[in-house]
This record gives sequence, structure tokens and C-alpha cells, in this order.
Amino acid sequence: MIIAIDGPAASGKGTIARRLAAHYGLPHLDTGLLYRAVARALLDFDHPLGDETAAVRAAQALDRSHLDETRLRGREMGEAASVVAALPAVRAALVDWQRAFARRAEGAVLDGRDIGTVICPDAPVKIFVTATPEERARRRFRELAGRGESVTFEDVLDDIRRRDARDSGRATAPLAVAPDARLLDTTSLDIEQAFRAAVAIVDAAGIAPARA
Repeated sequence: MIIAIDGPAASGKGTIARRLAAHYGLPHLDTGLLYRAVARALLDFDHPLGDETAAVRAAQALDRSHLDETRLRGREMGEAASVVAALPAVRAALVDWQRAFARRAEGAVLDGRDIGTVICPDAPVKIFVTATPEERARRRFRELAGRGESVTFEDVLDDIRRRDARDSGRATAPLAVAPDARLLDTTSLDIEQAFRAAVAIVDAAGIAPARA
């Protein structure tokens, strides 16, 4: 049982994926953390984010079982991860591990930007979570401000639009809606409503695992 969740930044896909994993008793992988960790490694050693050779080495050296989320969140890391994720060799270096995670006997929930199109194209449940850029910027602004980061809504909206363009326009594994994915627009939904809508999509597939 693989549940593939894709969507742009701040659409709510990560929260929905975590909630679904807990609801159905499945392991969860936030694949975006992998790219953030690669970007963090490059920044820590003063490598340019576009240094593909160094980025591949960082990807191959990741200890994926000990990702320090406190160092991987925030506006800077989101932007850096978007740059690194556009490097084809980095994506190739991380594909096999992501697919191995998805092949666990009990199944898995994975969220990212190419789960339903590249990592798990045969997943029986695919959900593409989206919202308007303005709403996503409002969510991200509240999140960053709540962590004490000094940002403006306008700057966050610019970041969102820039990341959307980069993620959708990259040559390798661009952000795209899989042909058989269900679209979940969370613009006017709170997290509980969005979660219930996602559960309805999974249950409607008729292959949902027993709830934990």
C-alpha cells in the first residue's frame, strides 16, 4: 500500500502525509528533507549550491536515518533545496533509496514533488495537493514569523512563485500532476478538512490498510 503525495511548497502536503501515515499506521518519508540535507551539507562546507559533483557526494553520504529537522527548516533551506533538487545527478542519487522505502512490506506514505510521476508511478493512491500561491504564501509567512524569522509577506510570495517556476520548469522530474492523481485543493480548507478529504480519497480506492 503506497500513498504518493505531491504538491508545491506550503500546499499542506507534508502535514497531510504525516496525518495519513499516523491514521493508517504506515511509515512516512518527507522526501524534501533529503534535498534540504544535501543543500545543508553544501552550505556547511562552503560549496556553491550548483556544484553538482559536491552535491552528489553529499547525497551519497547522507545518513538518512538521522536527519536533523531543526537545521533543515526555514526559508533559506527551502530555497536552497529547490536549487539542489533541480540537479539531475542529485535526484538520480536519491531515487533508489526512496523507492526502497516505498517497497516496505507494510507500505508507506511518501510526499514530495515527483512521487507519483517518478518515484512511485505505480502507487495505487496518488494525491496532488495544491492551493493558490497567495494562500500558500500566507501559510508559509505565518510559519516563518512564528519561528522568529524576519520576513515580509511579499518576500515570501516571491519565494513561492520562484520555487514554483523552478520546480515545474526543471528538466528532470518536474513538479507535475500524475494523470491518475486526485487533485486536492486546500485553498479554502483548514487542516482537519484537508485531512478528511485525503482520507476519503484513500478509502475510496478500496485498498486502504487497517487503521492503526
